[in-house]
Amino acid sequence: MKINKKNMLNGLVGLMTAGLLLSACKKDGPVDGTDVTAPSAAVAKSGPISVCYVEVNNNNILNVGAYTLKTGGQQLFDLAIIFAANINYDATTKKAVLFNNDKVTKVLSNKATYIKPLQDKGIKVLLSILGNHQGAGFCNFTSRASAKDFAQQLSNAVTTYNLDGIDFDDEYAEYGKNGTTQPNDSSFVMLVQELRKLMPTKLITFYYYGPAASRVQWNGQRVGDNVNYSWNANYGSFSVPNVPPMGKNLLSPAAVWINNTSASTAKSLAQSTKNQGYGVYLTYDLPGTNMATYLSSFSTVLYGDSVKLSSPLQSWP
Repeated sequence: MKINKKNMLNGLVGLMTAGLLLSACKKDGPVDGTDVTAPSAAVAKSGPISVCYVEVNNNNILNVGAYTLKTGGQQLFDLAIIFAANINYDATTKKAVLFNNDKVTKVLSNKATYIKPLQDKGIKVLLSILGNHQGAGFCNFTSRASAKDFAQQLSNAVTTYNLDGIDFDDEYAEYGKNGTTQPNDSSFVMLVQELRKLMPTKLITFYYYGPAASRVQWNGQRVGDNVNYSWNANYGSFSVPNVPPMGKNLLSPAAVWINNTSASTAKSLAQSTKNQGYGVYLTYDLPGTNMATYLSSFSTVLYGDSVKLSSPLQSWP
């Protein structure tokens, strides 16, 4: 995810009911002021869906599940996004290919350790796909067949690793490199359509940024008809993604970079989210240190409850 940006249900009711389970991971040491166990959440969390990207090159995805609401006991986060796999370009076959670096591979290949524990807590786990400076991107497929081929790779990954969906982040593609074409209007629409056909019940989310953000409609067909959620990409700001026909309940105008957005700004963005009736709240870059106080800055607004660390934080790698 770009770190030099400015300021730097549809049938998903189950997302908001997060039954807590005791983490199966070993505790590395005492965690001051935390509960190792947490009560089961008997009542659904009321408020926007909370999304958290984790840079798995640096931090453990399991920490998304370590935070719960202090009084209600529900999980703070509803979606955990593995950041990030890549869309690469095979110059020999002239095809876009899915690529996982060693850290992403570790998470995916050990799904029982890093993915299922989150899902057992009611948290959906998605894989974000990001450009990789090779010319391949979501916006330069020149035929439906080529878009379908990459969609099949994504669907296969979801099936293989028992993921809950795919997130699109159109950054760092460097369109035109390696003889690739520039973005066109049909590519992203076709890709999302083909992926939805292959994954009718899984989540597809859209980080509203890059060439894809201005190519969400083509020939009367819309990306928004096949995407579950979309969110603002400029951290520390409140900006509504324009992805017709998606309504407020599916959008996050708020974008919070946990390590760079101030707690006061996070709180203000949460207040705007609540006041204006939006259904999603985006956070990025959860670290491996106790962030309960910071996370409470927005949870108290969104859910009327502060946050506590309910299970030990996990180191990485």
